[in-house]
Amino acid sequence: MDTGKLLEWYQQNKRDLPWRQTKDPYKVWLSEIILQQTQVKQGLPYYQKFVSHYPTIFDLAAAEEQEVLNLWQGLGYYSRARNLHYTAKDIVTNYQGAFPNTYKKLLKLKGVGSYTAAAIASFCYNEPVAVLDGNVFRVLSRLYGVTTPINTTEGKKVFTKLAQQNLNLQQPGLYNQAIMEFGALHCKPSQPKCENCPLAVNCVAYQTGQTTDLPVKLSKIKVKQRYLHYFLVQWQDRIILEKRENKGIWQNLYQLPLIETGKQNRISKGEFVQLFNKYKIVPIDKPVQIEKTIHKLTHQHLHITFWQVKSLKKPALSVSKSTLKDYPLPVVIARFLERYL
Repeated sequence: MDTGKLLEWYQQNKRDLPWRQTKDPYKVWLSEIILQQTQVKQGLPYYQKFVSHYPTIFDLAAAEEQEVLNLWQGLGYYSRARNLHYTAKDIVTNYQGAFPNTYKKLLKLKGVGSYTAAAIASFCYNEPVAVLDGNVFRVLSRLYGVTTPINTTEGKKVFTKLAQQNLNLQQPGLYNQAIMEFGALHCKPSQPKCENCPLAVNCVAYQTGQTTDLPVKLSKIKVKQRYLHYFLVQWQDRIILEKRENKGIWQNLYQLPLIETGKQNRISKGEFVQLFNKYKIVPIDKPVQIEKTIHKLTHQHLHITFWQVKSLKKPALSVSKSTLKDYPLPVVIARFLERYL
């Protein structure tokens, strides 16, 4: 690869992003965690909110988890937020608030994988270690015509070696940012700008007409179908909210009372009675279905039905509607409540 041309392209075309204006490992780490599974335009407002609320890692470590999750609401993949908070406390407690300054040491932090560790190490400490994300996979696979699937053990080895071989050892941080930005803006998944590409003359995919075929990725995802029934239980100006303790999706977020059914997607009379008893609900009338939706996650499709129940007496775990903003909610529930309350 002609790294000179790549760096020249980067200087002329890079986006003006706040985390590129600092070598503070806290802010670089924060941006990288937020941008996992998230596009820049969606992640930028969250980055700005987090930096505003928690200017230093000491501020983030001192925050309550519920507050962190509330700030994260809408980004999804909430384990990222929980790991973010855990790692902030870990660094303050065990590293005196100073980030580890090598790739290998960074890997020991919870929620920090090889990509994030390489990004922090190269951006902040100029350590010559190559990043490997979806953009880099795409650029390298097309440039060198690599057909090894990127989501296999062999593919990871091949691309890790190739990425390191192409790394500009004098400017590793700048090079890493350049190749990722090039993949995001120029060598895009669809409609890459091949006709106006500074690397096209040496690009195997372009020269052989394989651009749309690369990179190769094996389809491995099995999507689970789940059937969830949420109950909007109302008494005066209060509704029921409970903290979701179970591990998995939405852990430690708040939700409406829930009945999960099997494929038949039917609630038995006994399940209704059990729900009413659990929350001390005295229903004025039968529960009414008011909305159905399908919420699609990477590995799960959630078939959600929302019910409305009005209670004659104050139920357990009820909160005032005016305090809803204080509770981190899954976005599908938050949006439902915005529509119906």
